[in-house]
Amino acid sequence: MLQLAERLSRISEPQTIKMAKLSRELKAQGIDIVDLSIGEPDFDTPVHIRDAAKKAIDEGFTHYTPVAGYPEVKKAVTVKLQRDNGLTYTPEQIVVSTGAKQSIANAVLSIINPGDEVIIPTPYWVTYSELVKLCQGEVKFVACGIENDYKITPAQLEAAITPKTRMFMFSSPCNPTGSVYSREELEALAAVFAKHPQIYILSDEIYEYINYIGAHTSIASFGDLKERTVIINGLSKGFAMTGWRLGYLAAPLHIAKAADKIQSQFTSATCSITQKAAVAALTGPLDTANDMVAEFRNRRAFVYNAMKEIKGLVVNEPAGAFYMFPDVSAFFGKTAEGMEVNNADDLCMYLLHKANVSLVTGAAFGAPNCLRMSYASSMEKLTEGLKRLKAGLEKLQ
Repeated sequence: MLQLAERLSRISEPQTIKMAKLSRELKAQGIDIVDLSIGEPDFDTPVHIRDAAKKAIDEGFTHYTPVAGYPEVKKAVTVKLQRDNGLTYTPEQIVVSTGAKQSIANAVLSIINPGDEVIIPTPYWVTYSELVKLCQGEVKFVACGIENDYKITPAQLEAAITPKTRMFMFSSPCNPTGSVYSREELEALAAVFAKHPQIYILSDEIYEYINYIGAHTSIASFGDLKERTVIINGLSKGFAMTGWRLGYLAAPLHIAKAADKIQSQFTSATCSITQKAAVAALTGPLDTANDMVAEFRNRRAFVYNAMKEIKGLVVNEPAGAFYMFPDVSAFFGKTAEGMEVNNADDLCMYLLHKANVSLVTGAAFGAPNCLRMSYASSMEKLTEGLKRLKAGLEKLQ
């Protein structure tokens, strides 16, 4: 057989996608699976956004668009950044892509050379490290424990920096932990970056609106960090638009131009109809987003209190996003129904096949003692899923 490219050996399929795929396969076999593995709001896209898309179709916006996005979409992003974050950008500094994942890829491909080091605090979103590997960069993980709500400290950051450090990648609110960096915590990290001007910062803010502790703060707000920060955001989470596929980056002009150049050879522009819908989302009222977050807040309280009652789980209360990320190491070395659990991967497979509830192993996110559970599902599903989780864990001896 002819060989494929060597770069494929450097990356793996995301565990989030793998677990969703396994859940679908079992459901297709007639098995009742409660799938709490995927990070997708179970709400419909707000009506005013859908109406804008219908209007775009009726008015014939069905042709190729500029690679970096329609001017009015990029302008809408700058208005949003000024309104919500107090950050001033020009439309030329915005690149619109087919989802935040492509925006991240554009940024990493624009900046990282072979041998460059990229600091990633763990737990982290699965795609960060894989993109660095595709660029032949070196990933430098920094483990952040539940005792500090899974957040990196200034001392940890300082210790990880070397002359080869080129980028720092993180998310706030965080996938998979739901952790949110406070203004004071970000300011302390910014003080470290001020001493190391060679480092770019990639700040993934896709969960910005799903925040339970007040106004969102971007690390680009501090000092001159905006001149070397790439902000990543999009519509999927805050506006329940996962299937519409629109993300964007805001960056220094030279990075935006580089991302535009790279994207022109991969996908060109994202969907014209989605871009018209994006203008309505970014410039319209946030009432529906706020209502969605209020519901997530209720679900978070329910799931957190239920998990605290399950013996063996170590759990904190996340400040954002819609994930719980408990430490499950107390169950390692135990057995039930002929399955031995030696790690989080084993526990996920045990819970999927024996308890019929789908979660994601923490190993996928750089935290091998944990599991990720999404509460972006109905209360009915969450109630049943937690019931099955509790029963399955209690059987392990």
